[in-house]
Amino acid sequence: MSDTSTINRTGRTSNREIRRAARSHRAAGKLPYIRRRIPTVELLNDEAVEIIETNAETILEEIGIEFRRDLESLRLWRRQVPTCRGERVRIPRGLAASCCARHHASSCCTRETRRAACVSAATPRFSPVGGPPFVTDLDGGRRYGTLADLHNFIKLAHVAPAIHFSGGCMVEPMDVPEGKRHLDVQYAFFRYSDQGCEGTPETPGHAADAVRMAGILFGQDFIQANCVLLGNINSNSPLTLDGRMLGALRAFASQNQGTIVVPAVLAVAMGPVTPAGCMAELLAETMAGMALTQLVRPGAPVIMGSFVGAISMRTGAPTFGTAEATQMIFATAQLARRLGVPCRSGGSLCSSKVADAQAAYESAHTLLPTLLAGVNLVTHAAGWLEGGLVAGYEKFVMDIDQLAMMQALANGMDVSPRGQAMDAIREVGPGGHFLGCAHTQENFEAAFHQSTIADYSSYEQWSSEGSLNAEQRANVVWKRMLADYEDPGLDPAIDEALSQCMCERRAVLSDSLDEE
Repeated sequence: MSDTSTINRTGRTSNREIRRAARSHRAAGKLPYIRRRIPTVELLNDEAVEIIETNAETILEEIGIEFRRDLESLRLWRRQVPTCRGERVRIPRGLAASCCARHHASSCCTRETRRAACVSAATPRFSPVGGPPFVTDLDGGRRYGTLADLHNFIKLAHVAPAIHFSGGCMVEPMDVPEGKRHLDVQYAFFRYSDQGCEGTPETPGHAADAVRMAGILFGQDFIQANCVLLGNINSNSPLTLDGRMLGALRAFASQNQGTIVVPAVLAVAMGPVTPAGCMAELLAETMAGMALTQLVRPGAPVIMGSFVGAISMRTGAPTFGTAEATQMIFATAQLARRLGVPCRSGGSLCSSKVADAQAAYESAHTLLPTLLAGVNLVTHAAGWLEGGLVAGYEKFVMDIDQLAMMQALANGMDVSPRGQAMDAIREVGPGGHFLGCAHTQENFEAAFHQSTIADYSSYEQWSSEGSLNAEQRANVVWKRMLADYEDPGLDPAIDEALSQCMCERRAVLSDSLDEE
């Protein structure tokens, strides 16, 4: 991507707008880790939560979960449930929950600090979009993603003020063979950012490669004692886990790496038409998957995940930002707290094809409830478009602007002597104004969250500067962010060892995606 200037609708470059966007971005800087200082909102009363929990246990006991094409997972379950036959496991009431209770604190170390500072109940994290095969920006339009695009998004997440966890593959590099792609993806996260990240989970072999590369980066002894990767394991809703995901789950859990168990329960398609029914199914699936991690290795870190929404009854396409999805986000976080595990959910989800008003509304109606619900790992929080098919450069910038605002909200209201501002009120008195008082002069620079893309000028000033809309201003910002990116560096010996590992694995892997 070139660092070209945005062109306004009259064809003239707005240099003043470019300079203002650059100043706004530089002023933002990297925010400190979030420390939540506001209470969580619990939408469901105790009776409602208990109904969902009871129904989830009934699903596990009476209907069961299918563990398909994975003999090792079935062997582990049969030790707990000797009556189990075939691939369907009917889990006695209370067994899955008691297994989940064995997990240790689910946090993830970063290369930056080598401390467990990424994901925990006290320190929620925002993570970017993951998994789209397409990208879009105002210059190049919608197209297949490339390895260069992945590098760009990793760098953008590295410098984004409110993102402290790089997440999973932000865009699939379609110019790299599918069977070997995971090596380039994992290396890119380790090379271009020192934030925490996910491990490639597509197959058991890919997960093992991710752990192997993490061992080179952090040291084998270190990763056996510390979680440095999170593996995102999806169920095949309804009530199914397949061999590919089960093998990846075991690869992560056996090496003490974190597992996020994430059902994709879209109402009407993979779940019932009602939110309460979807939540019972989701809780049953997550408990079964998280319990399996503890059968593999007691104490392995786990996170309860959810991906919730519904199917449009008119088109069959997924919908996001709806009232029902909001209810399910709140319920997920509430159920996870009762189970004693961290929660992954939410984000800036939308069905819109471009960064328009629909994208803004749907993303806001997903993101704010996610924060209020007390979700610990907020995935797909920046860049998501078209139901997750597209990673948008401009949408990424618009979203991270909102993430910084959410972090300011999470910090709570300042009621210290500075926040109370009684000296200012005494100084100004009746009928005055606060613009020139000492308290304002001392505090105005950090008093409010300052948007990097919003325009607060008069119509005349906005018009004279090119009449740029938010998406055009965001185009300027992401290019400036890439220009300002500072390489965190990597020890040359580690870099060489990672490259050698990748060469050895490429020599034995096919270009197509194998099961192992």
